[in-house]
Amino acid sequence: MVFTVGVRAQPPPPSRWADAGLVSGEAVELDVRAARLGSRVLALLIDLIVQLGLALVLGAALSMLVLTLPPDLMDAALAGGLQVVLLVLVLVGYPVVMERFAGGRTVGKLAVGLRVVRADGGPVGVGQSLARALVGVAVEWPGLVLPLLSWAATVTVMLTDPRGRRLGDLVAGTLVVHTRSASVWRPLPPAVPPLLAWAGTLDLTRVDDGLALAVRQYVDRLPQLAAADRVRLGRELWAEVAAVTSPPPPWTAPDWAYLAAVLAERRRRAGYRLGRARAVSGALWPELAPTRAASPGVPLRRAAPEPAGPDPVRR
Repeated sequence: MVFTVGVRAQPPPPSRWADAGLVSGEAVELDVRAARLGSRVLALLIDLIVQLGLALVLGAALSMLVLTLPPDLMDAALAGGLQVVLLVLVLVGYPVVMERFAGGRTVGKLAVGLRVVRADGGPVGVGQSLARALVGVAVEWPGLVLPLLSWAATVTVMLTDPRGRRLGDLVAGTLVVHTRSASVWRPLPPAVPPLLAWAGTLDLTRVDDGLALAVRQYVDRLPQLAAADRVRLGRELWAEVAAVTSPPPPWTAPDWAYLAAVLAERRRRAGYRLGRARAVSGALWPELAPTRAASPGVPLRRAAPEPAGPDPVRR
């Protein structure tokens, strides 16, 4: 997102949450967060539930297949081999197939908002997903080799790695990142009350949508801007707004206060026009009135009743 002021554009400051260390082809750091232990454990628990259900379904299908085989064909070696195949399909096949066809996400990662990518930010490949799954089964979860010791090693690696990677990520050269923004929602700064009366007299017909969007982005990101950038962008934006509005403000105030008042007045007038339009449509089509919210204080007029008897003869 950029702030457009005249012909110049200023990029927003880098987010303090961007810790994945991913850089675009234009050498710009991407606003992407690396997934940590808590979110990854939650995704793992969801995946375990899915894998348990998958194991039950495949186990039932395998049991039906065994019942169709001749009795003399089934022995302990075949039963053990089928169990190994079932285990591989659930523990290894599930994450590899899901990451291949769901863009680096399993069901648990989809629910939590995570994605597996390469260490350089590119899409994960089948070989990398297979390496992650094999290391996970052998060392991390369920950990067929020294379970307790390997679990402790995995947690230690994730807590000490700058980007929260586990052993499978280090071996495969991958990284798990968040796909959802972590920015904190903040309401727009309210308009200064002494400026409300002045804003009500403004001529806003020449304030186009592009300029209003630039003002909206600036006012919304005031807490994230450095002091110097806040002052400079505010002056440039207010100079553009003042050039297309009148009358001038009655007293001296910060530039962001003028911009917030203009933005609030533009939003108020847009809401008023929308309410009037809904009131008119409700008066013309009363059958649609229950589904439309008319503006407060504007009652809906019912249509005139149909005249009784035959229609009058038109002369």
